[in-house]
Amino acid sequence: MRIGEIAALVGVTTRAIRHYHHVGLLPEPERRPNGYRAYSVRDAVLLARVRRLTELGLSLDEVRDVLADDAGRDLADVLEELDADLARQEAEIGERRRRLAVLLAAEPRETEPLSPALAALLAKAPPTASPAAAKDREHLTLLDAVGSGGQDLYAVLGPLAADPALLALYERLDALAEAPTDDPRIPALAAELVAAVPDEVFAAIPAEGQVVAGFQEALLAEYAPAQAEVVRRVMEAFMQRSRG
Repeated sequence: MRIGEIAALVGVTTRAIRHYHHVGLLPEPERRPNGYRAYSVRDAVLLARVRRLTELGLSLDEVRDVLADDAGRDLADVLEELDADLARQEAEIGERRRRLAVLLAAEPRETEPLSPALAALLAKAPPTASPAAAKDREHLTLLDAVGSGGQDLYAVLGPLAADPALLALYERLDALAEAPTDDPRIPALAAELVAAVPDEVFAAIPAEGQVVAGFQEALLAEYAPAQAEVVRRVMEAFMQRSRG
C-alpha cells in the first residue's frame, strides 16, 4: 500500500502519517524502487492502534509509551490516568458552568466574575462611596480571579468587612488624596490599618501567594503619593507579620 492508500484505509491524513514518522512513533516502511513507501498490513494495524489511542485523548508521548515494548507502563494504567484527568476536567467545566449561570442570572451591572465565597464576603460590607474601599474590592476580585484568594481567607475577612470602623479608616485614607508624602497623619493611619487586620487573616493566606512579582509596584501606582505611602507601610507590616 502507498501512503494515500493506508491513510484512506485507517482513516487518517497522509500529513498525520508523515508526522508520526517524523517523531518516531511509526517506523518508516521499506521503499519501492520508485521511491514510494510500501506499507504492509502490520503497518496498518499499528497505525489503526495509534489512531484509537489518540482519539481517546492520549498524547503522542503516551501513545509511544503504550506501543513501546520496554515502556514499563501498560495500556490499562495509561487509560486509568486518562480517565482521572477527564474526570477532573469534567468537574472544572461543571464549576465554570455553575459560575456562568450565576453571572447570567445576575442583574445588569452586577456581573463581576466572583467566586461564591468572595461574593458572600463582599455582601457583608456596608455600602460606601469610598474610592479606597472600591480599590480594595478590585484587588480582592483580582486575587480571586488568579486563585490567590480562597474560602478560608474570605471567611476570616468576614468580620473585618462588616465592621463599620473599617469605613472610617477608608475615609481617612481618601482624605490623603491631595496630601504630601510627609503628612503627619500617615504613620498613625498605617498603624491603625495594620492593627485592624486580625492574626487569623495571615494564617489563612497561602504562603506561595503572599508576594507576586510586580504586583506591589502596580498596586501603589494606583494611589496618590500620600495614600501610596500608607499602603506601602501597611504592606511592609503585613509581610513582617506573615513571616512571623
